[in-house]
Amino acid sequence: MGKLSTHVLDITVGKPGVGVQVELYAVNAGEKTLLKTETTNNDGRCNAPLLEGDSLKPGLYELVFAAGDYFDKQGVDLPSPKFIDRVTLAFGVADASQNYHVPLVVSPWAYSTYRGS
Repeated sequence: MGKLSTHVLDITVGKPGVGVQVELYAVNAGEKTLLKTETTNNDGRCNAPLLEGDSLKPGLYELVFAAGDYFDKQGVDLPSPKFIDRVTLAFGVADASQNYHVPLVVSPWAYSTYRGS
């Protein structure tokens, strides 16, 4: 049985992104349904998989990270409006029996992701 997980790495300090709000949406025919809202722990991860087993289905999803709020809490001096604020990662799950790890590597000026396991 597969699972979906994430974590946040703040590359401005080379440490986990602690306290980042993460929203998970299912996307179907352009309509988004909020499935879950979590906050990253001291390791920059959610305490449990976002989806696992029968709750992980093939389809389109979005993870939305409140990166701007995170950097505000860190005391980072940012312009208004922020260059990076809410980061949306849109991705597909083709095989729900596999693990999908979708991390966010972020700074106030850039971000990236990759598919891990």
